[in-house]
Amino acid sequence: MSARNPGTELDLDAISKVRVNTQAVLKRAQQIQGHKLLKKQWQAAWLLKAVTCIDLTTLAGDDTPSNVHRLCLKAIQPIRHDLLRKLDMNDKAVCVYPSRVADAVTSLKAANSSLPVASVATGFPAGQTPLETRLQEVRMAVSDGATEIDIVINRTLALTGQWKAMYDEIRQFREACGDAHMKTILAIGELGTFTNVYKASMVAMMAGSDFIKTSTGKESVNATYPVAIVMVRAIRDYFLCTGHKVGFKPAGGIRTAQESLVWLSLIKEELGNDWLCPQLFRLGASSLLADIERQIYHHVTGQYAAYHELPMA
Repeated sequence: MSARNPGTELDLDAISKVRVNTQAVLKRAQQIQGHKLLKKQWQAAWLLKAVTCIDLTTLAGDDTPSNVHRLCLKAIQPIRHDLLRKLDMNDKAVCVYPSRVADAVTSLKAANSSLPVASVATGFPAGQTPLETRLQEVRMAVSDGATEIDIVINRTLALTGQWKAMYDEIRQFREACGDAHMKTILAIGELGTFTNVYKASMVAMMAGSDFIKTSTGKESVNATYPVAIVMVRAIRDYFLCTGHKVGFKPAGGIRTAQESLVWLSLIKEELGNDWLCPQLFRLGASSLLADIERQIYHHVTGQYAAYHELPMA
């Protein structure tokens, strides 16, 4: 990952003045979606770029050590060797619940892989457990070997405008993470307005978040292009003010190779080429990999593979 974001003092005056032009955001999102997509070898090259940015995730109630083991093996080799002999997969991650971190660490070590393990924490997905419980969950995940922690904000604080309280909570999570990088999930589907999304993004970054992430994947509304415009503009504003680059991760509902190309285009146009790397951009969409691998198979062989020929952990 990139250098950690140290955060800044909370600027409540600036936060209080934020207003987002909804129509302008929607118009820009339509422009991004209307771009002509690449074809043939250029499309294949961008799809491989997307693969390097996918965090393979399992966050189900029936997760077992064997599920986690299979996910780790797929992360190590995301594309079949006969389709792609050489691909740099550094810095992407495997994401699991805190109770499965040790399983993921063990599987990756056994495979002699240096892929990082990310863990959700802080009462994922609702963030409604007591603060001390949420902090202890972070500490436990780090102790078991997680090097990235995905926290969730307390949406009640955002919806009621308690930005100082939200800032203070995230600062405590940042401290509990120690040397681990922290990704902050905003759960945008529950924040109500674009203005709240921008304010929550800025407060999260001021509090020391290394990434801001759209969703848990459990809400009714997850990663959308208009919300992404708001969040990446906040990232750009924060960078211009502080010089610190914060990463962005859309998560939830991203399923097709074509969608991944739109997301890459959005990041390139809004934040620039520096953000087109797994240190600053991730896609939270495990099911996406199967479709990308199928498209690459078509590019290489001229025909589409059946899904059982491209097993997904």
